[in-house]
Amino acid sequence: MTGYTVFGIEAKTVITVLTLLVFMLIFLVIFVIYKMNIMTRKYSVLMSGKKGADLEKIIRVRFKEMDQVKANAKRITKEHKEIKNLIGSCISKVSLVKYDAFNEMAGKLSFVMALLDDENTGIIFNAMHSREGCFTYAKEIIKGESYIPLSEEEKEALEKAKTVDEEIEDLTSEADGDDEFSFDIDIKED
Repeated sequence: MTGYTVFGIEAKTVITVLTLLVFMLIFLVIFVIYKMNIMTRKYSVLMSGKKGADLEKIIRVRFKEMDQVKANAKRITKEHKEIKNLIGSCISKVSLVKYDAFNEMAGKLSFVMALLDDENTGIIFNAMHSREGCFTYAKEIIKGESYIPLSEEEKEALEKAKTVDEEIEDLTSEADGDDEFSFDIDIKED
């Protein structure tokens, strides 16, 4: 007598494989139920009694603290904007050019000083030193321009002050190069 076949496989083999799969599934279901019971017990302990109330209280306190942090961040952002506006109107660009005002004097005792804010508005001081005394002149600068003619030294001081941000940026970008500096320290123990 020949046995039955399913898809070209003997029926006994198919029944054996299916039986093994059923037992594996039963084992898997029992394992999942066991793990679920453990998780349910842990959850019940966590949420029951005093510990559960403490957890809820802790969560509420943390949310309240987060709201306070959020309010402080908004306040600090507002203050930062106000300070930034104030600083923009302060003198932030300074340059000094020393020169000889008169041929009879040596040592570059005369100078021009430019004091500008972020919008290149400010003042230029020109102090000319001679044997008779020191003469100081001030000229107003509005958005990088003077309505009074400037001497060569005053023009130089104004340009230096206007470009001080670019010079600082160039210096800092050179220092930021990853290839040039290494802060790795090798410590050798004896």
